[in-house]
Amino acid sequence: MKRGVLVAGSANLDFVVRAPHVPAPGETVLGNGFATFPGGKGANQAVACVRAGGAPTRMLLALGDDVHAAPIEASLRGAGVGLDIVRMRGTATGVAFVCLAGDGENAITVAPGANARLLPEHLPPLADVGHLLLQLETPLPTVEAWAREARRAGVQVALNAAPAQALPRSLLGDCQLLIVNEGELAAISGRQGIGAGLDALDAPAVVVTLGARGCCARVGGEYLLQPGFAVNAVDTTGAGDTFCGTLVASLSLGLPYPAALRHACAASALACTRLGAQTGVPRQDEVRRLLAARPGDATEALAAYVGIA
Repeated sequence: MKRGVLVAGSANLDFVVRAPHVPAPGETVLGNGFATFPGGKGANQAVACVRAGGAPTRMLLALGDDVHAAPIEASLRGAGVGLDIVRMRGTATGVAFVCLAGDGENAITVAPGANARLLPEHLPPLADVGHLLLQLETPLPTVEAWAREARRAGVQVALNAAPAQALPRSLLGDCQLLIVNEGELAAISGRQGIGAGLDALDAPAVVVTLGARGCCARVGGEYLLQPGFAVNAVDTTGAGDTFCGTLVASLSLGLPYPAALRHACAASALACTRLGAQTGVPRQDEVRRLLAARPGDATEALAAYVGIA
């Protein structure tokens, strides 16, 4: 079984301002701290595949010819991610502006830059790839082409459908795994209610992340519930990306879905306990310790929330 993961997607430099709360429309809030961190959904997920999931991982990404590219590349290489970089001359590297509230919640605005210029022909050879992990911070026609090519090559395609947008049925048909949060599930399925949304989507496996509550999934005709792990959250930025990367890495290494979901929930919880999307990704040994110490026993409450017995 091919165990390599290829993540194809976005890489940004995050400009993070800490503030008492996220501003309302028209409101100005005085911040109390500023820092930059490597980010972008694709890059965050690639780091999680390696660090928390333990899978051999490469990433296809685009970088501009500005000073923002260097810290992104350094972070990925430092995490052990193999890189297929498309360098865009005369183009800015992608950036994100993050307001991080005191309770760990955030509001994010992304300027895609070089990410928006990734093309179907940039996909590298797939000979050593078992899973392809995609997101929607790169052009949708490109994502469609990558998924189609990967499926033809016998590669398992996982799509984190974020940010939410209408998806062609053909793209869903090329994905073996769809990962969404609760809002994305409603937007993509057009249905209200988690159970109805899961049943409306054609992908063989659909996983819905539910923040601190944990996650639920439909894998074939089976429904799975995984409660979250209680932690003291300081920064939720990148927690969903940590979940996605850890889940796909775990599946690529042969873990069954129940164990892979448990690992992903634990890694995501730990990511909330430290600052930065990539710097917050935990190591495998940290994930194992949390799994051993906090097994999670809120399945009944989670079942009641999602409406699935």
